[in-house]
Amino acid sequence: MLLACATAATAQQDGAQAPAPVPARRGLPAAFDSPPFPSSEYQGYPLVGVPPSATRWPLEQSLLGELGAEPSRLRAYGWITASANASSARDSNLPSSYWLVPNSVQLEQAVLRFEREVDSVQQDEVDWGFRATFLYGTNYRWMTAGGWFSDQLLERNELYGFDPTELYVDLYVPGLGDGTVLRAGRWVACPDIETQFAPDNYMATHSLLFTHDTYTQTGVMVTTMLDPQWTVQAGVHAGTDMAPWYEGATATGMLGVRWTAADNDDSVYLVLNAINEGKFRRFEQDGRPAGADNFNYLVGTWQHRFDRDVHSKLESYVLWQEDTVVGGRPSLGPVRSFGGGGGLGADIPGTTFSYGLLNYTMVRLAENAFWSVRNEWWRDEDGARAGTAGNYTSHGVGLSWEPTPRLMLRPEVVYYRNWDRPAFDLGTDRGLLVIGFDLTWRF
Repeated sequence: MLLACATAATAQQDGAQAPAPVPARRGLPAAFDSPPFPSSEYQGYPLVGVPPSATRWPLEQSLLGELGAEPSRLRAYGWITASANASSARDSNLPSSYWLVPNSVQLEQAVLRFEREVDSVQQDEVDWGFRATFLYGTNYRWMTAGGWFSDQLLERNELYGFDPTELYVDLYVPGLGDGTVLRAGRWVACPDIETQFAPDNYMATHSLLFTHDTYTQTGVMVTTMLDPQWTVQAGVHAGTDMAPWYEGATATGMLGVRWTAADNDDSVYLVLNAINEGKFRRFEQDGRPAGADNFNYLVGTWQHRFDRDVHSKLESYVLWQEDTVVGGRPSLGPVRSFGGGGGLGADIPGTTFSYGLLNYTMVRLAENAFWSVRNEWWRDEDGARAGTAGNYTSHGVGLSWEPTPRLMLRPEVVYYRNWDRPAFDLGTDRGLLVIGFDLTWRF
């Protein structure tokens, strides 16, 4: 889930450069080439034994120049992502993401990040790190966690908003296992092929599986590498997309294990990402009935590398919750033409499930370009996640092209469908066809 780093040879173009050789790894070699792929690693986060990034983006270079400082692991960089789409919908592209408003141009993400990555390659001393990521744009809607500036969505249902998506500190302890990272704060959820930030994704849009599971967690997590093939994780957080001080927060456990084959051609990442009583959290907000999702879920990803040019990832999860409501966590804000708002949905008594399968297959075309093919089936039994029950599928193909290390263009076409009832364009159509692109500029 880390921002992909350009190689030393290409990064020296257009203002991004690697000022020093990358130190040796303690884990298995990187599985993929990045670029063109957004990451060189198999799923798993954080990774122990992988060196900190050596890439320097223009903002960092400018700051270092002003300060007269030598390159260090203190970093400051960001990106701006805008998108344009043509859609079969008239009012809303929900329940898909991130292209919320059909037939429009939108600012999705304007992101500024400050960080210091721990050096978990060395085994001689304790090290520290941190990350602070601040986001503005339409994509804040999916990042929002209760208690983290959440009034923008949960009380006002605004199209654009701000979100401090990551705010955590890391402590690396080399003597625990083969290296341990202790993390405290708010982090993006570890599982999933896809992730929250535009430069880290294979495609511009997202699967329905990703759209409707956890985005961020706030708490404490411990990640220990046992050897180059095995890593284990455990944590306690405040629940699905909730800060500990939010009214709906509840103590929630998390367990994970990551295995990579000795030949480095396969990896499995299995995470019980939330386990507690699994009951929808109900409370009042400004005198109105409100609540927060509190689902439990188990998610696993199998990743296979055919060669350096072709790899595939298969993800599946099962998500369950008791006594929830249609559509899940409500926005008490006004009903907007693009969707959302209106308050708490109808009750769903008993236990409801959502589950599915997702596959991504990537083919490199050149040193700076690759194809992605995405296929999924997803079932929302009672509409607890998407707002409309049924069997969903989506099929999409996209191109990712980086004409320079700072610029990324991703055109794509995707077709979503609910095979049981109208679910798209505010419940007026069973299907949704979207054609568009996003453009990311890094600084």
